Amino acid sequence: MNDDAVEHDKAERQMRFLYSLRSRGVTDGRVLTAMEKVDRGAFVKGLFSERAYEDTPLPIACGQTISQPSVVGLMTQALAIAPRDRVLEIGTGSGYQAAILSQLARRVYTIDRHRRLVREAEETFRSLNLSNITAFAGDGSHGLPDQAPFDRILVTAAAEDPPGPLMAQLKIGGIMVVPVGQTDAVQTLIKVLRTEDGFEYEELRSVRFVPLIEGVATE
Repeated sequence: MNDDAVEHDKAERQMRFLYSLRSRGVTDGRVLTAMEKVDRGAFVKGLFSERAYEDTPLPIACGQTISQPSVVGLMTQALAIAPRDRVLEIGTGSGYQAAILSQLARRVYTIDRHRRLVREAEETFRSLNLSNITAFAGDGSHGLPDQAPFDRILVTAAAEDPPGPLMAQLKIGGIMVVPVGQTDAVQTLIKVLRTEDGFEYEELRSVRFVPLIEGVATE
């Protein structure tokens, strides 16, 4: 296949990818533009690289997954990120979600319990010149109190309830999106809005994420 054919094939896959996102409810123009700019293929390694543009979760290292693109889009859309916002992501994984957030926010902080995933994500961020992301290896269930408060918080692992330490790190007027469920089979994506008087909750859709685990992994 010559270079022109390769480019045409890539453009066609990208067009199908964006159409798939729209058909599943990702309609925010800024989010779609961000997802068009960030090549998911850069975050899918090895055997599954051919499937990077499918709307499906895929395995990555450390027993984790890169989320389904439409779910990434819907979670990002629910955050309603403003250009000056500081965003905290819990669960770096491949780094794909953080890269999308980086197109919309002033600063993204992302934390993962797996050091290997953080190292690999940082390499990808550098290769894509994404300079407004800071990645940490650590216990995401505690958030980043030293950097708090945050305008937006995104949790990409399921907790039994919205985690208290993270809710405390949310600004008044801030939004957190988090999957909540007691098993990996029954989970609901929740949007939490912090108000002057407390918190308001909105159920968005059913989802399936890996569990939010306390502590830092050995690798």
